[in-house]
Amino acid sequence: MAAKAPQKSNAAGSNKPSLALHVPEPKFRPGDQADFSHIDIGEAGAMPRPDEATAPAEMRDFAYGLVRVLGEDNKAHGPWDPKLDPETLRAMLGHMAMVRAFDERMFRGQRQGKTSFYMKCTGEEATSVAASMALASDDMVFPSYRQQGILIARGYPIVDMINQIYSNKADKLKGRQLPIMYSARDHSFFTISGNLATQLPQAVGWAMASAIKGDSRIAATWVGEGSTAEGDFHSACTFATVYNAPVILNVINNQWAISSFSGFAGAERTTFAARALGYGLAGLRVDGNDALAVFAAQQWAANRARANQGPTLIEYFTYRAEGHSTSDDPSGYRSAQEREEWPLGDPIMRLKNHLIAIGEWDEDRQAAMDKECAEQVKAATKEAEKNGILGHGLHHPFHTMFEDVFEELPWHLEEQAEQATRERQIKWPDQHPKDFAGKGAGQ
Repeated sequence: MAAKAPQKSNAAGSNKPSLALHVPEPKFRPGDQADFSHIDIGEAGAMPRPDEATAPAEMRDFAYGLVRVLGEDNKAHGPWDPKLDPETLRAMLGHMAMVRAFDERMFRGQRQGKTSFYMKCTGEEATSVAASMALASDDMVFPSYRQQGILIARGYPIVDMINQIYSNKADKLKGRQLPIMYSARDHSFFTISGNLATQLPQAVGWAMASAIKGDSRIAATWVGEGSTAEGDFHSACTFATVYNAPVILNVINNQWAISSFSGFAGAERTTFAARALGYGLAGLRVDGNDALAVFAAQQWAANRARANQGPTLIEYFTYRAEGHSTSDDPSGYRSAQEREEWPLGDPIMRLKNHLIAIGEWDEDRQAAMDKECAEQVKAATKEAEKNGILGHGLHHPFHTMFEDVFEELPWHLEEQAEQATRERQIKWPDQHPKDFAGKGAGQ
């Protein structure tokens, strides 16, 4: 007997309610007055600190609260206070100040045509600097494209970062990566990918391999809240919990994914930390502009992973103070007052004020630090510019496009390399032959 077709529910005379599609909409658009009074940030020090071996099922409240340490009095409060010594705090402040100085200089360089693209992390410095300082230097990190603070905190040469941004002849990646897509194996920094969220399953896989080998190193990865809507995020969560991978999944909730606000990734329904609950992961929600809270949460998760107690998902609640990139104009989609009204303030200012409050810093030393950072970045920039900038030659020799893929270059690619080299020599006869020659086309 053939099945009957379902009746239309919206037929004339039907008493069934019509369905309605919900489309998320941010609370404030250009021209609106921003008001974040609806956000419950809680009191600093109010959240308890669970034992690092606590079962995920017992941590539900930590996915909905907000771990905070620094209070309105600029003092550290509560059980999450990592009790860092003043020297470490000053180093953390210095790294964040350097990141901001670096961002400012590179942003200007892009506007001057020295590079094609740049992404600042203004307002989010603590989520990379403080978090990376809580890890061991050889723990493997799998960043997104706004974690330049990790490289700076780990001592990677700034001049090498600028060479990569300029894609010049000293670029260690030979101009093959989009500017700011760094890679530094010797600093345990995995290559940044422009494809969103691919780093999450890679981090989980690396952590699983570390566990299989009986190593002591863990993995940590960073992803924006918008990218948690990608399938790779969910695959990573599944593998992490099934295999108890020693990994930390850091979600940077900066409220905006390019021009789409966080509601399109699910923020209207629940927190991003709450996604841990369905997978059986430990989940924490943390004030991402509180450097001490960021450090403490990352340290807690790292200790948990090292003790074979499993992975942790941390949502760092922060705010992207500026545009998504140099290609973006945030005034076209959000209120101009949002940055000033954001209730969790500026991470650099908060850490500075904390050091002053405990008698370990002052405004004069801060001004001197900012000046020194700016001068160091300026000097590194001038050094990098000797190796070339966008569109001004001094790039890697042409033959390098045929290198680093095959251990031994196949015959047909050798022929292509030789042909391309001859054609370029005919087109640009004044250039030095070594700019074309491939040492045998691929050696």
